[in-house]
Amino acid sequence: MTYSYTQISQYLTCPRKYRHRYLDGWREKDTRAAMLFGRAFEQALGAYFRREDSTAALFREWASHQNAGLEYSKSDTWDHMLQQGIQLLERFAQDDRVRIRQPRRNLQIKYTRPLPGTTEFVAYVDALGKLDDKWCLLEWKTTSSRYPEEPDGLLALDPQLVCYSWITGIAEVAQVVFVRKRLVEVQYLRTTITDEQRQEFGYLVEDTIRRIESGHFMPHSGIRFPQNPCTTCSYIGLCLGQQELAQNRLVRRPGEDLGWLDELCY
Repeated sequence: MTYSYTQISQYLTCPRKYRHRYLDGWREKDTRAAMLFGRAFEQALGAYFRREDSTAALFREWASHQNAGLEYSKSDTWDHMLQQGIQLLERFAQDDRVRIRQPRRNLQIKYTRPLPGTTEFVAYVDALGKLDDKWCLLEWKTTSSRYPEEPDGLLALDPQLVCYSWITGIAEVAQVVFVRKRLVEVQYLRTTITDEQRQEFGYLVEDTIRRIESGHFMPHSGIRFPQNPCTTCSYIGLCLGQQELAQNRLVRRPGEDLGWLDELCY
């Protein structure tokens, strides 16, 4: 069995959601514009580091979704997101703070780590390179709002960065955040993950997998206002026994293991 950060994260958020996704075969439909734009933008970044036309790559990848009936936030349109993406690529090139040597080798790098028994953990790291001439592990993010930078050291608590540091053994990590707002911005955030954090994450992974393989899938209800994550969860129709609601948001592909793809697209 192969596990990923996304699987561990989803189980810790709600074990019942994990069962719906990874055991019963339900999967969210690819209709969220922000998610699909993020994938297209990552392809454009790859083209940029390979010294290809990144704007053309973004248009080509994003154009495949132009008439797909996507779910946009109230301020977004296909054209507006494309324009923001072009501006972000231009800003990133002007900043010229990130270097990736041998991009075909050092972008979207697959790492695997054996776990007790017959299981393994897989992760796809966005890039290995230099930020401001300092070597580190790099993660790309696209978002419509800035990432918080205070209090100092906050980034070191990001569980995905801790995961990537654990599986690679690389302590120096960074996020490059492409912010799609009225005036686009690129944030360059970096931190150091400690040995203790990596060790704790390893214990967390092993403990979570034991619970998964023991068949413990109790629901974590989020209905407590004003914070109510259940109401925005795509799997709520299954928990409520409302098949029509489930089919509006999900598609079922039983027996198809796409955990590795979840990791790529997270």
